[in-house]
Amino acid sequence: QVQLVESGGGLVQPGGSLRLSCAAAGIIFNIYTMGWYRQAPGKQRELVASITTSGITNYADAVKGRFTISRDSAKNTGYLQMNSLKPEDTAVYYCNAAVKLPKTSYDYWGQGTQVTVSS
Repeated sequence: QVQLVESGGGLVQPGGSLRLSCAAAGIIFNIYTMGWYRQAPGKQRELVASITTSGITNYADAVKGRFTISRDSAKNTGYLQMNSLKPEDTAVYYCNAAVKLPKTSYDYWGQGTQVTVSS
């Protein structure tokens, strides 16, 4: 059974930091691109950051220079370090693992973790 379990969300003041974790089970973690998405109330889910199996990263413009995505294959875990948080970063953050194979593809999501940035 595939599971992606996020942790690390919470309430933080503007300017603060949080580190989200995504623990993967039931998949060959090394072949999956990992991504973090977020969805704020009344808005569509959007890509925050992604990291390929070879470590190539991609960030949304809104988080460049503040967020850092990483992965630890030995622990089957991905991370999102979020610094200089702003109220507009408030959202439910979702972990995603995706892979495209020659004849099929797989796409898995975690249950989400709430991040609230407020004074």
